[in-house]
Amino acid sequence: MKVLSQLMLSCLFSFAALSQKTIVPAVIPELIPSGVEVTVTHNSVTIEGKQIAYTAHAGYLNLKNDTGKLIAKVFFTYYKKDGEPSGKRPVTFTFNGGPGSSSVWLHMGGLGPKRVLLQDDGLATAPPYQYINNEYSWLNKTDLVFIDPVSTGFSRAASGENAKQFHGYVEDISSMGSFIRHFLSRYERWGSPKYLAGESYGTTRAAGLSKFLQDRYRIFLNGIFLISAVLNFGTNDYYVGNDLPRALYIPSYTAAAWYHKKLAPALQVDLKRTLKEAEAFALGEYASALLKGGWLTDADKDAVATKMSYYTGLSKEFCLQNNLRVEEGRFWKELRRKDGLIIGRLDARFTGRDLDDGGETFSFDPSFANIDGPFTATINDYFQKELNFKEDNGYNIFGDVYPWNYGNVQNQFLNVAESLRDAMAKNPALKVYVGCGYYDFATPYFTAQFDVEHMLLRPEQRKNIQFYFYEAGHMYYINKPSLEQSKKDVDAFFNWSTNVQ
Repeated sequence: MKVLSQLMLSCLFSFAALSQKTIVPAVIPELIPSGVEVTVTHNSVTIEGKQIAYTAHAGYLNLKNDTGKLIAKVFFTYYKKDGEPSGKRPVTFTFNGGPGSSSVWLHMGGLGPKRVLLQDDGLATAPPYQYINNEYSWLNKTDLVFIDPVSTGFSRAASGENAKQFHGYVEDISSMGSFIRHFLSRYERWGSPKYLAGESYGTTRAAGLSKFLQDRYRIFLNGIFLISAVLNFGTNDYYVGNDLPRALYIPSYTAAAWYHKKLAPALQVDLKRTLKEAEAFALGEYASALLKGGWLTDADKDAVATKMSYYTGLSKEFCLQNNLRVEEGRFWKELRRKDGLIIGRLDARFTGRDLDDGGETFSFDPSFANIDGPFTATINDYFQKELNFKEDNGYNIFGDVYPWNYGNVQNQFLNVAESLRDAMAKNPALKVYVGCGYYDFATPYFTAQFDVEHMLLRPEQRKNIQFYFYEAGHMYYINKPSLEQSKKDVDAFFNWSTNVQ
């Protein structure tokens, strides 16, 4: 699916010197040339004015098949708060998306004890890049396990094993589920409150895991964090003949146009009020027009184009030229074409310049280019200097996992919203956080809302899902005001889902 290859681009501080370092000898030297299997270091971070001491484990967990044969070594980074019993302390398994992305974005963007130093609006500083203490880390509420799926980060298939056995929806769910089960045993966390936190395709993985962990291993979760969610690819993937995403993307067009001041003065006053209008238009007149197709009269088509122009900042003529179906790539190029600028896909706040202004879509995503270098440099620097983990093989920010296997949904769109519904039905205590950036085109906020409202949850189940919206993009935590607000929201969610008053 086209959206899946796009999502790969999604979808995203030293407080004190290390006081002690313990290195466990390698178990399989040929897979770990540096001779290190797991490093254990100690550090602290100040969150909400309180210093939290923690122990960090960075290294590999072996995955074996049913016969006991080693098939992969999965790299993880585990942060555990010191001095608190594991049985009462929540543990959150965290991963990014792609498919094919490492966990670098959540690790160094918002959740871990260190974060990349960016300007307050998320704009990168000039190289060389730095990381700083993360006063918004989740470590005050939960221990954290950042997982790199096979072929990403330092994770690799074992010698002689074909990595393709891990590259697919079912294959990935199975291997990640196996990792979680083994981790719970290895680090004695079976009695802990358990959470998943995924971003982008990582939300697809998290929803799938919610059912898999229950059905396969009888592991019931307390909560799931869906950060920039994609649950049903039928609502997210543009194809000729599939008009649903075109309607659901309209509010994102409106948000981007609002940010760049391309809307009528009446719409520029209040973003949230304007988005409510755009949502009503998208689900009403616009969706009806798309449904009618060739039955739509010329007069009605002209009227819809007028309103479409009003809510998107595009010209009426451009809307008509595109038969009322402006693909997202054309929007990124067209919105500020007269200014000689393109806007970002992961985050529409960012702009860049192409070779020329006449193209159909942009040649690069300026919002991804903004974070690519800083996150790559700092994660490598951090592993070596802070966690004392040195690996001869490179850390794959994005691994080669294509073609990704969707054999389980041939001739269908992958829809893991049903897996999540099934898990919630069997586990009435399961709570779900859904975080959305208004300026995100990789996983638009309105598609996430649509997917949840079409899970057809019973009222008591629907109350267990809470939405949170931020004036930022796919990695909304790179915007400091959004990072601050999301930290408050996450803390409240943990309290709610663990019954802490």
